[in-house]
Amino acid sequence: MSEAATPLPNEKLVRVFDTEQESEAMVVKGLLDSAGIDSQFGDNENSPDVLPVGGIGILVREGDAAQARQVIDEYRRTPEQEIAEEAEFDESAMEPTGGEETER
Repeated sequence: MSEAATPLPNEKLVRVFDTEQESEAMVVKGLLDSAGIDSQFGDNENSPDVLPVGGIGILVREGDAAQARQVIDEYRRTPEQEIAEEAEFDESAMEPTGGEETER
């Protein structure tokens, strides 16, 4: 990865994802990377030195936050949601358009 992929020190970063599981954080970071969104891991507020619990957060540039959240929302969809959305799409594809209605 090039140096330009890492956010600059003075850029404002926002947290778009938190998890307790490092593996999930790595998957989400990979999704963001594949979508062309630069991201980095950021620890939650609880430092391991103070309290050995917490999680992993993912930070992105402020300008990329909305797109990053959209990518994450797609990742979080359940199979039931995907099936329902496909059914809605199939139904809308079967509906006649305004120009195809028959005259009475």
